[in-house]
Order: sequence, then structure tokens, then C-alpha cells
Amino acid sequence: MKFIYTLLIIIISSSSILLSENYYVGPDKDFENIGDVPWESLLPGDSVLIYPRAEAYNEKWVICRVGTEAEPIVIKGIIDAEGNLPVIDGRDATTRSELNFWNEERGVIKIGGANKPEDTNPEYIIVENLDIRSGRPPFKFTGRNGETSYVKNCAAVYIEKGKHIVIRNCILHDCGNGIFSGSTGEDIVIEYNHIFDNGNEESWYEHNNYTGADGILFQYNYFGALRDGCDGNNLKDRSRGTIIRYNFIEDGNRQLDLVDTGSDLFYTSEKYRSTFVYGNVLTEHNGEGNSQIIHYGGDSGEEERYRKGTLYLHHNTIISYRPGNTTLVRLSSADETCDARNNIIYTVAPGNKFAMIGDHGTLNLRNNFIKPDWVISHGSTDGTVNVENNIEQEEPGFVNFDGADFHLTEESPCVNAGAYLDAKIMEEFSPEYHYIHERLREPRKDIGMPDIGAYAYDIPAGIKDIS
Repeated sequence: MKFIYTLLIIIISSSSILLSENYYVGPDKDFENIGDVPWESLLPGDSVLIYPRAEAYNEKWVICRVGTEAEPIVIKGIIDAEGNLPVIDGRDATTRSELNFWNEERGVIKIGGANKPEDTNPEYIIVENLDIRSGRPPFKFTGRNGETSYVKNCAAVYIEKGKHIVIRNCILHDCGNGIFSGSTGEDIVIEYNHIFDNGNEESWYEHNNYTGADGILFQYNYFGALRDGCDGNNLKDRSRGTIIRYNFIEDGNRQLDLVDTGSDLFYTSEKYRSTFVYGNVLTEHNGEGNSQIIHYGGDSGEEERYRKGTLYLHHNTIISYRPGNTTLVRLSSADETCDARNNIIYTVAPGNKFAMIGDHGTLNLRNNFIKPDWVISHGSTDGTVNVENNIEQEEPGFVNFDGADFHLTEESPCVNAGAYLDAKIMEEFSPEYHYIHERLREPRKDIGMPDIGAYAYDIPAGIKDIS
């Protein structure tokens, strides 16, 4: 009897695996177009495999199905021998007639929110290896209401709702927002993507990333400049449980805009009070709008909704190429704190062009590299800056500053000059990797005390440490 029971389990498990389908899309494949795939009936374990072709896929669709942790639903571009990804172009795009979903104008690919298939909360969805572009005015598409214009806040990937969503190794550009998610997104991972060239001219309201999810992780991404004439931020986030690590972020109005939620559930949560930013390279170039690199707190004017917690900012390399003034962080109220440890904070301008704080709050500077003669603020402030064991020298000792190689030389004053993190965050949020251009990673190897900055000095190959 036990043998029959075990055999039955094996048969059921095998049947489940056999039911999974691979849908091949592209030239000489089972499906010529993306719209030929039965999106309305995808099951756990199903994969849609999209091959590059000479012309773009001018198609858009909704993903409104449920996978499992063991058998996610995967939408995957197949990278060709030249490294090309399949191009999903929102211009003049069409949608499979069996699909019917609202907010079509908000995304080239939309996750969650549909009439057909029947609406559900998508779970365990992976979207990877796609070049998704051109969802913004003045571009149009043909949808359930005929020819329709995209709205300004259209995103390459619009997560209306969903849980356990991964967006990986995609190129997201020429849209209003690169990625958008509201508070009905949960446990979202954004990794290895190139996100750039988004936004709308003369608008502050669209960004390379605009998210407000319940738990979100950004890692190994390259965030580049927005479209010319666009005034949005690079990574704007209203989430609770935000982790931003091992990214290269440059050339937004602000590089990080970490502000308040509109969700009653979030702003009463302790998870909302801690934000972790570590192992990143943040660079501020001349002429890129606001001279503040980071904003933390809120922007709604409803101070009771502000984050009113701590931004843990550690082991980042923060560079300003501005010849004029730069400010590290603006804290929105007296209840916001930034705990800045083990960062390289460097400006090409004289040190007195770099201010640490704007407006309010408390900034704790500990074991950072800072150029001498920095100032507390470029304007009036009632904030407080506390300093401890910082290194104030002219040069941090980069391998190749002009080539944006911010690894440390052996002679760098930042080697073995860091401080240990607080015990309560050290175990989970210590840096383990370096970001490598483009969108790769390598292990971080601190030898002795932690090194300062996003990159630890690593003993060159062939040199053995016998200490």
C-alpha cells in the first residue's frame, strides 16, 4: 500500500511537469507573433520564449496568470549570437484579441488587471531579456477601443498588481517611466536591467523608475540619463521595505528620490521606517537638474505620511562632476535620519562646493572619505550633521577616475579605514558584491577592516596574502 501511494505521488508530480508548456515565438518558430501565444491560459511552469528578429515586435499585452515558487511563469527573450535581445516596440502595437484589460495606455507590458483572462493577482512572474521601448506620447497603439494614444506616465513595464515579480536583464527605454508599480505590487525584484532615456519633455513627473511596492529590491542595474529635456528623477520610490544595492545610477534630476507613500497600510508600518542603500555608485553630472543627489522623506506636504525613519547609506561611491554646488542629501523633516558610513563622497569642485544636508533632519557621518572644506548646507537649515572618524583628503585613490573605474588602489586612504555596521543591520545588509559595468557583479573581498566605498581593494592575482 505504501508503494502504491509513493508511486501515485511520483505519477502526479511527473504529470504536473509534463503539463508545463514552452511557447516558442519568432521566425520559423511555432508562433510567428507574440499575440499568437495563448496568454489567457498560461499555467504554472509555462514559458514564453521570444526570439530576436530583424524587425521589432510591435505588440503589447497583459500578464494576468498565477505561477508558483517552484514553477513560475517565465517570459524570456532568447539572446542571439551577437548579443541582441528581441525588441518589443510600443509604437503602433497591437494586442491579441482574446485579451481585454484596462489601463492599456499605461504600459507596453502590463502585469495584473484584466477582464480577459479573468482578473486575478498574478504571482511568481519572471520577465527577462527583452528590449522594451516607445510607450509614451505621441506614440499610439491599437487596443480594445481602437487606435489609442499612450498617456504620459506609460511605463515599459507597468505592474498594476502582483506578487513575487522579477524584471531581469531587460533594456527599458523611450517610455514615460521605465518601470512603474503601485502599492498593490508585492515582493518585486528589479535586477541586471539597463534603464535609461525615459521621461517626457518639460515634465517632473515621469522617471526612469517610479515604484511604491510592498517590498522591493534593486540590484545590479545601470540607470542612465533620462531623455533630453526631461526633468524626472532617476530612481523614485515610495515603497516600504526598499533595498537599493550594487547599482550604477547617474544623470537624473536626483539620483534617488525616496519619498512618502499613499498607502495607509505602509505608513503605519515599521518596515516603512528603514531604507537600505549600499554598494552603489551614484554620480551627479553638470546640468542634470537638482543638485541634491538623494532626497529622503516625503514630497506630498502631508508630513504625517513621511518616512520618519532612517536611511542607511553605507559603502557607496558618490561622485559629483558639477563645477558648482552639490548637496548629498535632503531630509524632508526633523524626523528623518541618514546614517552615512563608509562612503566615498567626492567632488571634482573644491570641497566648499559640497554640502552635506538640505532642509531638516539628522545626518550622521562616520568613517566616510570626504574632500576637505565641505560645508553643512548651501542654504539655511535646522538640520544637524554629526561627524566621527571621517577621512578628509583631496583624493580617494581610484584606479582610473577618468575611466569611471572606482576600484581602490593599494595606496588609497580608504583601504581598511571603514567602520563596522551596527550589529542589527550587519548580518543582513553588509555588502557582498561590487557592481561591474555593464550590469555584472563580482564578489567584494574586504581584508581586515572594511574598506570605504562601493569597491574594496582586492589583492591582485598572483599575490598571496600570508598575514
